[in-house]
Amino acid sequence: MKMTNKQSQPIDTQVLPQKIAARSLILLLVSSLTGGCAALNNPLQQTNSTAQTPASQPNQNRPAIAPPPIIASSGDPNFVVKVVEKVGPAVVRIDTSRTIRSRVPDEFDDPFFRRFFGGQLPPQRRQRVQRGNGSGFIINSNGEILTNAHVVDGADVVTVKLKDGRSFDGKVLGEDKVTDVAVIKINANNLPTIPLGNSEQLQSGEAVIAIGNPLGLDYTVTSGIISATGRSSRDIGASDKRVDYLQTDAAINPGNSGGPLLNIRGQVIGMNTAIIRGAQGLGFAIPINTVQRISQQLITKGRVDHPYLGIVMATLNPELKERLKTELNGFNISADKGVLLVRIVPRSPADIGGMRAGDVVKSINNQSVTDIEQVQKIVEKSKVGEALDITIQRRGQTRQVVVKPAPLPVDRRS
Repeated sequence: MKMTNKQSQPIDTQVLPQKIAARSLILLLVSSLTGGCAALNNPLQQTNSTAQTPASQPNQNRPAIAPPPIIASSGDPNFVVKVVEKVGPAVVRIDTSRTIRSRVPDEFDDPFFRRFFGGQLPPQRRQRVQRGNGSGFIINSNGEILTNAHVVDGADVVTVKLKDGRSFDGKVLGEDKVTDVAVIKINANNLPTIPLGNSEQLQSGEAVIAIGNPLGLDYTVTSGIISATGRSSRDIGASDKRVDYLQTDAAINPGNSGGPLLNIRGQVIGMNTAIIRGAQGLGFAIPINTVQRISQQLITKGRVDHPYLGIVMATLNPELKERLKTELNGFNISADKGVLLVRIVPRSPADIGGMRAGDVVKSINNQSVTDIEQVQKIVEKSKVGEALDITIQRRGQTRQVVVKPAPLPVDRRS
């Protein structure tokens, strides 16, 4: 497991933290008006280490998943035992390895050798193998497995180990770094499967169970509750992701990544994916409805096309408005609330549609927006190529613009 702090461009909209220092925001706004660019991210610890494999051809024949019978009720003191007995065999361990090559051996990285070679080090290469492990769960008896994208990211070899001791070579059907979801396929039949639930109506306080392989301890079971729903990616320091997370106090550690978060019926309601460094009882899972939507696209076409506008934005509030006015010598925004566009990516859909830095977004498709999370959600739920009617305020005047989202550019996925 390793900490990740990927300095990647946000997927569609680059989010600026609300409490950013005034001058940083001012400089970014000035930069945007002259064509500059900046990225601000916060660290997020993902609960697993590394590994990646290029997307392979999708499996076109995915059987439907039937809803399971109720396994236990909340009044059953042994409901965790019954859930684990029922679905535990469908949870897998995923081991990965990748070869890392460096140009110069460590022994040559020394001032003496640099002087000896005149600053030109010998063209020798050294390689080492980096290993990682995570978790996953089987959703199809023919061997389709869901896990996190960061579990298999960059892997040369993916090995899937079942609870009954069998091991299989895994093939990555697709991975989506924007949501951190991946699908693996193994060549096997009649495998145990795990049913998928519905994460739409979850409430804080519901009992949940996590199964995974934390720190290499295979098939560890922990339990707790849902601590919160709808945690934005910005809330947990992952502004380059397009996910609203479930928060849980069920113990999650490095190696749990990609494993299931289950309800008392033994249905998966989330995919365990992240923790915050130094915190206790703060684990996060991707809602299963999001996982299912993304995985279906990965299975059918090997990729996910996320709608993309190409805007950098900040939530407008009285404090930000006053700071902008003070620091920019009278620069004034007439709107009191909305979403301020700090930068427009050149030749992006927003640029083509007529949006400009300094505009304040008031609504999208007649849905009022007052913060950046609302814009993110609307854009993510839109479709590539289908027009969005956006109401903006510019220099005190209300205007309508039409923007057609494009597929998220490949170079913005990482």
